[in-house]
Parts: sequence; structure tokens; C-alpha cells
Amino acid sequence: MEKKSLPAEFTVRPGNEERVARLVREYAARVREEPGNLAFEVYTKESDPSAYWIFEAYTGEAAFQEHVAAPYGPPFNLALQPLIQEKESLLTFLSPLG
Repeated sequence: MEKKSLPAEFTVRPGNEERVARLVREYAARVREEPGNLAFEVYTKESDPSAYWIFEAYTGEAAFQEHVAAPYGPPFNLALQPLIQEKESLLTFLSPLG
């Protein structure tokens, strides 16, 4: 089974830094408890602390789909959307170099 890995990126609108940090910390704790989650590492860019970069990894496509279907995902995304500059988190799906 091939692991599913991706970074998610977004930029916080000015004045929402503390609220987003709290939301992301709470969400990360829940995602890390998912049985198929291998990593949910949250970073901000050194050059721009309002720019988030989150590395996610799952045991495979099925685990990723379970993550997407988790009931706490939509409320998190709904709460995050007005606090970030982008329409939604930018996802980049990765393929391992064989």
C-alpha cells in the first residue's frame, strides 16, 4: 500500500494569528489520533509566521479518505476559511521518488 502524503498551505489574515493557532492546534490533536495518520506536522515559515505549512501523511488512500470524512473536518475548515487569505488550504499531493 502506498502512503498518501501532502503539504497543506495557507496564510493567516492579519489580526487572526492567535485564533488560527488555537484552531490548528486543536485540529492537529484530533487528526493525530486517526488510526491511519502517520504525521500531521504544523509549521510556520521563518520569514513569514502568518504563512502555515502543514505536512500530512496517511497509511494510504483509504486512510486519507477516512480523514477527509471525519466529522470534525468540515467545522474546522468552515472556521478557518474567513481567517485565511486563500479560498481554502492549498494542497499538493506528493509521489515518492522510486
